[in-house]
Amino acid sequence: MAESGEGVSILTDGTVYSRRKDFCPLSTPPVEAYTAIMGDEKIERLHRAAQQLKGRKLLEINSTAEGGGVAEILYSSIPLLNALGVEAEWKVVQGSNEYFECTKSLHNLLQGMEGDFTTEMERIYTDNLDNYDATDILDYQPDVVLIHDPQPLGLVHRLRQPEQTWLWRCHIDIEEEAVEANPSLWKFITDWTERYDAAIFSAAHYIVTKWPLPKFIIPPFIDPLSEKNRELAQDEIDSVLAKYQIDPDVPIIAQVGRFDPWKGIDRTIAVFRRVREEKKCQLILAGALAADDPEGERILADICQEIKDDEDIRVLNLSLANRLENHREVNAIQRAARVIMQPSTREGFGLVITEALWKGKPVIAADVGAIPLQIREDDTGYFYDTPYKTAEKVLYLLENPGAAEVIGEVGSKYVKEHFLLPDRLADQLMAIQMAVDGIVARGACPECIVSFHPWFKLHKRR
Repeated sequence: MAESGEGVSILTDGTVYSRRKDFCPLSTPPVEAYTAIMGDEKIERLHRAAQQLKGRKLLEINSTAEGGGVAEILYSSIPLLNALGVEAEWKVVQGSNEYFECTKSLHNLLQGMEGDFTTEMERIYTDNLDNYDATDILDYQPDVVLIHDPQPLGLVHRLRQPEQTWLWRCHIDIEEEAVEANPSLWKFITDWTERYDAAIFSAAHYIVTKWPLPKFIIPPFIDPLSEKNRELAQDEIDSVLAKYQIDPDVPIIAQVGRFDPWKGIDRTIAVFRRVREEKKCQLILAGALAADDPEGERILADICQEIKDDEDIRVLNLSLANRLENHREVNAIQRAARVIMQPSTREGFGLVITEALWKGKPVIAADVGAIPLQIREDDTGYFYDTPYKTAEKVLYLLENPGAAEVIGEVGSKYVKEHFLLPDRLADQLMAIQMAVDGIVARGACPECIVSFHPWFKLHKRR
């Protein structure tokens, strides 16, 4: 039986995609459709990596089928893996609101927020996962299980079977020093991670060096042919602007993403208000609420209160009832914007930045987390400074469209070279194969780090 989860149909056991169950609500274009963008050599590399895993069964598990970067990745990677001959399934871990409040707090603590990881939080977390019968979420025998982020991390304790390979992919801006300084949090998270065969991080400076298991560095990616990233005709863009009564003749500054305390939305508002003193413009804050992020409703309410008397700022809580419509609207808003803002205070990677760069938009983002892997000052984009100095950058871009176009073109080319689906999916398949074959094994290689991306020497924290 299927139920609708935030615009995505899922089975009652949490299955989002499974050819075995003849439940395949997601699709991608044929693999060859990416050749025009990527070139023959990169598509052939993807085919070779997939060939190595044919006959293996892969299960990927995360916490939501809609509303976050992990889901964005899986929408395309899971059906594409199946098209490549890899039997890949996707499930989401389900839980109470109390559980997701707990995992959001856990997420914040791992990113360096002050606070204690309490025994009550540990009880809520483990009780929710302990309620899973192995036949519910692991109703067959996958060869490889890939767990995304902290929410389902603890499943390894109850569900792992002999001969299986389990990998954990950490997408967040994890702060090793802060976690290590919090003894209860450190013990809790380390007890789970040590049960895995390997871990995958988005960037070198996220690696938790004291975890004794092989580690891979693989950046996240976007699908250039998805509804969120494909080229749009002007009338498609205009229809979305008309729907939300956005004047296309007034320059648009936009920030897109979750309503989250780490996203720096207050910074964007402050910058916009300074820019508006010099030039007529409008600010669009577009996002949605994810099922695994109950904190989002509180943040959204605070934002609405902050801008309630400001007619030039629009907050769009985009519906998730229809996933493709939501993605098309995000695409249109990004393409209509003259400048994209993302001045986060913490950021695991920032796929909304990747999306905006791909669309050739000038982006101003904060110099935190893995954002410097995408933004190079005055090259692929700009870094947030103070509201005053950042407003000067925005004004320059609004008043010099030629310069904005040039930096947008450089950013788009950079994304093409580093952060598109075929390249990074091949990396993931190669990492899985290395773990399965024991090329990197925790017993023989607990400190091994394999990077599938240039290892830039970034400062860990600014």
